[in-house]
Amino acid sequence: MHICGNYCIFVRRIDNQPIFQVQMKENKKTEITIKKRTGFWLLIVAAIALESIALIQYFYSRQAIRKEAVYHAQAELRAAELEINVASREMEAAAKVLANMAEQHLDSPEAMFDCTHSLLTTLSNVESAGIAFTADYYPQKGHWFEVCSSRQNQSGSPDGIYTREIGNANHDYLQAEWFNNGLTIDSAWWSEPYIDEAGAGGMVVSCSYPIRDKNQRVVAVACIDFSINRLKNVSSHLKVYKDSYFSISSPSGSNIVTPPDTTPGRRYMVFNEDIDATGWHLSVIIPEDRLFAELNKVGFVVSLLMLISLGLLIFIMYRSGKNFMNLLSVSNQKERMEGELEIARTIQSAMLPKVFPPFSDRPDLNIYGMVKPAKEIGGDLYDFYVRHDKLFFCVGDVSGKGVPASLVMATIRSLFRSISAHTEDPSRIAGEMNDTIAESNDQNMFVTLFIGVLELENGTLRYCNAGHNAPVLIDTNHSQEMINVLPNLPIGIMRGFAYQAQVTHMTHGETLFLYTDGLTEAENNTHAQYGEQRMLNKLAGAGGMGSKEIVQMMEQSVEEFAGEAPQSDDLTILAIRYQLPALVMRNDIQQIPTLAEWVEGLSIPQELNMPVNLALEETVSNVMLYAYPGRDDGKVFVEYVQAQAEDCTRLVFTISDFGIPFDPTQKDEADISLTAEERPIGGLGIHLVRQLMDEIRYERVEDKNVLTLVKRI
Repeated sequence: MHICGNYCIFVRRIDNQPIFQVQMKENKKTEITIKKRTGFWLLIVAAIALESIALIQYFYSRQAIRKEAVYHAQAELRAAELEINVASREMEAAAKVLANMAEQHLDSPEAMFDCTHSLLTTLSNVESAGIAFTADYYPQKGHWFEVCSSRQNQSGSPDGIYTREIGNANHDYLQAEWFNNGLTIDSAWWSEPYIDEAGAGGMVVSCSYPIRDKNQRVVAVACIDFSINRLKNVSSHLKVYKDSYFSISSPSGSNIVTPPDTTPGRRYMVFNEDIDATGWHLSVIIPEDRLFAELNKVGFVVSLLMLISLGLLIFIMYRSGKNFMNLLSVSNQKERMEGELEIARTIQSAMLPKVFPPFSDRPDLNIYGMVKPAKEIGGDLYDFYVRHDKLFFCVGDVSGKGVPASLVMATIRSLFRSISAHTEDPSRIAGEMNDTIAESNDQNMFVTLFIGVLELENGTLRYCNAGHNAPVLIDTNHSQEMINVLPNLPIGIMRGFAYQAQVTHMTHGETLFLYTDGLTEAENNTHAQYGEQRMLNKLAGAGGMGSKEIVQMMEQSVEEFAGEAPQSDDLTILAIRYQLPALVMRNDIQQIPTLAEWVEGLSIPQELNMPVNLALEETVSNVMLYAYPGRDDGKVFVEYVQAQAEDCTRLVFTISDFGIPFDPTQKDEADISLTAEERPIGGLGIHLVRQLMDEIRYERVEDKNVLTLVKRI
């Protein structure tokens, strides 16, 4: 018996049978054996190939699922980060509003009860609000005086708000972190989580804001409490996969929302996102075994059945292809979204004034502005236009970022244009805009806005500030100050709010500098903020600069301060310089007498009237004689500005025309030692001007001759 594989061949010698027949059987047997072995190895190779394909497919499917999980988790994180940012910004705004309300009534301790109660009535998402004063601030109230309103209805109040004084030895807020940090930090400050039994009655985080008296001394702290349970509800939608959960921690590492205990030995995927407003860290934690559970099950089934079921392999390949198409569809949707965001950014940019100088027929205005969004599209805006010799303008900052903020920004800009078209009262403009936005404000978004109306004939500036940063007024003497603003609520918070307007006066040569908090709150790599004082110091030398130079200087200063740190908020700057209108004369020598009248009306020392007038007459008459040969339609423009240098006052006169190019400063000095017959014609005029003025500069700018004369006093 010969055994080969599964075959048995019986060989029997038969008498008279040739031996070669037996040999043929042996050869056939060997051939069958070789074929079977070859088929066996081919089967093994095919199995290995199929297994390799299955493993490769499994690997790429795992990567695809991981990538989809990352994208999904990051999208959920960004959505939650936006919600928490909006909520925290509302808390900061509420704390600032409460501080402003308290500052207006510091002379009455009893008014503090109404302040906290009215604020809590207005804001439904605030757990409690308090005002805590420094020790013995009101002697009649004792060592401690802290007023608190909370939603603990212990007094049977019909509106559910419990207002009382809670400061005492058992509740010594003077030792509390939120109080002491609120006294020392100029802006809003967020506390670590703590249990507030006396106020909110539970675990909270607090937003503190300093309260100053009339001498700018910090005398109290406004505090807004945000419940941890409410914070959990804000992010309760973070369920990327079954068994996934989230956590929130403070910058110091303290847990605000604590995750459940993790199982030892279990692998997890963790995704993090920083919350800009508070510095908190938001994390989503996903167990890997839940993430890849289905994939592991499919891989196990495929490994068992691949040799006996090619159809199963085809099915798996079909499913893998379908997953790939889903991923491709997600990628296409992402690219389409990016394209739509670019279109939205272009449309948004087109809505803002971007042609400078904006009014060629208004030489008394020098305006320049810029917006630099932190993302593809932003929520900052500025706008201006002239109607009936009045400049209407506004600067605003929408809460939040991205598409929602850009939509509100577009609405605000349209409302400003339409409402200001039929009223000149900035408080009425703010009131109507507020009612319109608050009427359908389901997302609880709001806008800080500064609205101004400048009468160009006399410099009267009427304005209304809706919770925005106070603008800075820069005069020609290199001094600057932030103008006084009333604590009106931002636009969109409460319908029917009575906005109050204010009035000031601008003189010729002064510049109004407006901005959003993207300037003062810009951060560097160490999270230090640019700040108001740094801004004021930088603006101290801007008295003689034009609006464009001021804006570009401040933008560069912020960029240098931030360094490599990412931009955290939209940056908007608008500068409005109110200046003397230019004297415009026809190309007619008979116009020269009007020049003397114009000089007489300038506020310059009386003893300089004659030399200045003589220098200007010589320069202007020279332009009229030679700038427009053979033409009588040319014009000559004379402008004046007074600038303060470090060691003197500079009177700057600019004479410009659109005539043929000519640089009088290139003329050789006249040799006055020669006789009239020996001296060549010309040159005495520029010689006289050089003697009368301290500086003479010429440049050719956009087909225009510009000659600058400077007299120092």
